[in-house]
Amino acid sequence: MPGVVAVTGATGFLGRHLVRALAEDGWTPRVLVRRDPIHPLWRDFDVEVVAGDLRTPGALARLSQGAEVVVHVAGLIKARSLEDFNAVNRDGALAAAQAARAAGARFLLVSSLAAREPTLSNYAASKRAGEDAVLTDSPNAMIVRPPAIYGPGDTETLEVFKLAASSPVLPVLSPGSRVAMIHVHDAASQLAAYCKNPVSGLVELSDVRRDGYTWAEIMSTAASVMGRKPSLVRLPRAGVLAAGALADAWSFASRTPTVFGLGKARELLHADWTPSSAPMAEGVPSVFGLLDGFAHTVDWYRKQGWLP
Repeated sequence: MPGVVAVTGATGFLGRHLVRALAEDGWTPRVLVRRDPIHPLWRDFDVEVVAGDLRTPGALARLSQGAEVVVHVAGLIKARSLEDFNAVNRDGALAAAQAARAAGARFLLVSSLAAREPTLSNYAASKRAGEDAVLTDSPNAMIVRPPAIYGPGDTETLEVFKLAASSPVLPVLSPGSRVAMIHVHDAASQLAAYCKNPVSGLVELSDVRRDGYTWAEIMSTAASVMGRKPSLVRLPRAGVLAAGALADAWSFASRTPTVFGLGKARELLHADWTPSSAPMAEGVPSVFGLLDGFAHTVDWYRKQGWLP
């Protein structure tokens, strides 16, 4: 029988679905949380709780003790500086790996496809730094790089569908760019499978389309599932970069970190976000492609009253 899998970042978008996938596979999930972790996805199974966060003294040790696997999902997606990103995405990942090693547990780091291009943004640099720190400490650790993740509960992709439902035009970026995507159910199922059958080293996830999608395909598909056919308008590269620079200026002046800035603009403009530098996940194939994945997501949004 499977034992305990410890999860950081369990209350985040991917983490919530991962905890459910682990429970469905027979594991006992143990989560590190600062507050009441009850979530609708978890109502029909038990979850062990360790109170605290990555910086709480002894919390990672308590989380890891007796666990067979520690899955580190926690991460920062917005920060004011590289140092702030590194404090969580590098130092937090290293601390979790050290706690798992001390407890004799296998360690799985959920990184990001952005880590492949660390010069593009502070976020990408911090994710690569986290990978490097973990592998230096724990050479047998597994690093998983998911691409863009969407699905039920995702508030980021929700904005795309809202725009598709109301706007006569939708923006797209370079026609030559390709972006890998994955539905959160597929990402969670594949991560759970690796808890049972771990490997060492680097793996990149993707949905059924390993070669990814163009921006036109992504936006047209979003419009299609909303029953719309808006025009597509290409955004100029210079305009996207300028918008990112303005967002950074506002963030600096207001002392408020934002996800979008010059670094994120560079990430969006990068030509190739398809899995190419590492093996693909094996064992549990992706179920969803973009069309049925978007349709499934929109159906959930509508049932929750998030979309008309």
